[in-house]
Amino acid sequence: MLRNMMRILCFCFIVGFVAIPNASAIEKIGVFVSIVPQKFFVEQIGKDLVDVQVMVAPGANPHIYEPKPAQMAAISRAKIYFAIDVTFEEIWLKRFASANPKMRIVHTEHGIQKMPMAAHHHDEEKDHQKERHDHGVLDPHVWLSPPLVMVQARNILTALQEVDPAHHAVYEANYKAFITMLVNLDGELRSIFSGKQGLQFMVFHPAWGYFAHAYGLKQVPIEIEGKEPKPAQLKKLIDHAREHQIKVVFVQPQFSSKSAEQMAKEIGGQVAFVDPLALNWAENLREVATKFKTVLK
Repeated sequence: MLRNMMRILCFCFIVGFVAIPNASAIEKIGVFVSIVPQKFFVEQIGKDLVDVQVMVAPGANPHIYEPKPAQMAAISRAKIYFAIDVTFEEIWLKRFASANPKMRIVHTEHGIQKMPMAAHHHDEEKDHQKERHDHGVLDPHVWLSPPLVMVQARNILTALQEVDPAHHAVYEANYKAFITMLVNLDGELRSIFSGKQGLQFMVFHPAWGYFAHAYGLKQVPIEIEGKEPKPAQLKKLIDHAREHQIKVVFVQPQFSSKSAEQMAKEIGGQVAFVDPLALNWAENLREVATKFKTVLK
């Protein structure tokens, strides 16, 4: 009798040992995002419930990116694709949808009013903005403004809750914590730029328009839509930089710094790097803000 009881107990222990991990295991939601910062956003809300893959790898240019065959294969297994309206999506989103008709494509920028891409220099700003507005060429860099990321976070939350309603409350709690972090970060950045409103910084590629708008600054771009300035425009940029005592040209790692270095030489300044596509998004914005602040005059 005792021997039979021991056998039963051992059998239950073995079954329980095998079954418990399987019962607790949760199948993660397969998610694709276009750019690295979106991975940060989705993981803040999805945490361990999501498996996030990035389409545009670190160091690649999201304006001209072409997905790899392995990525197209992985797309066929994803449940959600979080888009953000960067240039390569104009062609590839339809192809992603064809590769996986069941995959939900979510535009995280939905609900955000876009601004026209910045002009080459202030004298032509109104004409350039009107022209680009008429042609629908709007600035896609909405992920660099904490207030606008709050809008994106809501779109991410809604999609995750609809695809995975069983964890509705978990996503909601994570979302609220993320919003709190964004509010605090926004407050930090406003404090950093207190008293600096209206001041200017020069960038090679105009990625920081929404950031500048959020904190009362103005970016002065050298190139726009991949086009470098003509000699006459370059001269005006040089004169503008000298007039406003701009001594630093900011460039991002995804672009060549050759033209920026030439510009810096002309104004007796230097080149500094800021990355709009860093994964550690919040800390990166703090670092960028500190770099911008040091050159504002």
